[in-house]
Amino acid sequence: MMNQPSSDTGTSQVYHFPVQIYYEDTDHSGVVYHANYLKYFERAREHVIGSDRLVALWKEKGLGYVVYKADLTYSEGVEFGESLDIRTTYRLEGEYRLIWRHEAWRQGARKAAVTCDLQLVCVDADKKLKPIPSKGFE
Repeated sequence: MMNQPSSDTGTSQVYHFPVQIYYEDTDHSGVVYHANYLKYFERAREHVIGSDRLVALWKEKGLGYVVYKADLTYSEGVEFGESLDIRTTYRLEGEYRLIWRHEAWRQGARKAAVTCDLQLVCVDADKKLKPIPSKGFE
């Protein structure tokens, strides 16, 4: 269930999503393959929005979210066997764009291992841009 953005910044609360790093997540050196962070961040967003809400949005209104832009910074390699705390916030920017901030934190770290600023837009079944549905994103 989506929470309301905090009134002072327009940004939501911080959501936490745990990720265990498995061998299949890594490359030959035992470090998480860079593209897998996009999967972790996608799962975190789905956790925030809610699977049921995403399914209903598609089935009832023919609307879905697509990534418009993603900017990732890789500061540290995370290894097989570690756990991550994916910290996620979002804010609505105008009526057509949701801005998401994802940070992948190792346990006890002083900074995020990976950060991602990602923009989502809403489209219909014909891939036409539509306003972000207001329910849950006010």
